[in-house]
Amino acid sequence: MTAGDLDSQLLGRIVRPADYVRVLATPMRLRSPHFAVHHLVGRPLPLKRPGVRSVMAPVLATASLEVDATGHAPVTASLSTELSTGRSDSSVTDVDDPQVPGPSGMVETPTAPGGIARWLGLVVPKRHAKRAVTRTLVKRQIRNVASACAPQLEPGLWVVRQRSPFDPKEFPSAASDALKEAAREELRALFDRAVRGERDRLKPRPSGELPAKGKGGKVRPATARPPEGPPCAA
Repeated sequence: MTAGDLDSQLLGRIVRPADYVRVLATPMRLRSPHFAVHHLVGRPLPLKRPGVRSVMAPVLATASLEVDATGHAPVTASLSTELSTGRSDSSVTDVDDPQVPGPSGMVETPTAPGGIARWLGLVVPKRHAKRAVTRTLVKRQIRNVASACAPQLEPGLWVVRQRSPFDPKEFPSAASDALKEAAREELRALFDRAVRGERDRLKPRPSGELPAKGKGGKVRPATARPPEGPPCAA
């Protein structure tokens, strides 16, 4: 689930599964017949963070050297004292240092001035695109359209996921120009709405007004406003 190498220098990629979880936990921002867009204001989490193992490595290495000829580690009171009640050393980072990100408090990667402020992630499940060549085609179209719109997108983490398969009767080939154009046009319309700051949501009803019902007595959902013109092109 990575975005791959992007042509745009203004659009990074989401690589950590934890970042995908963060973004996909947000309400869906926009959707089309085949795609959905999620957005989270923020930055990706750091790829690596100091942990207990790195902090304890020097202590464990010292203890491993203190092995006698019989193969048993001698009892050293100094080691036990240092680990329990010994005086603290300010040069060593404490395991419980609040600056070290942990599961309950994840710290985002700082962004340098003039650096990347937008990141893209792709989710193209096999159940919606069984052939690898189809998944590659869809991912390439998402990257191309998102890269073209990157300068106008809101900063943050963007994840585009395929939510339904393309009709195999209409597109029998796993990778064809017709499928490429259909995916591109749908994604263009989707990102044009994202650039304008639109969101898919139900319009609030006036007080006391009942929801509109369609055939069979089912509630008819509100339709999204159609796009007003493409502000970006791929």
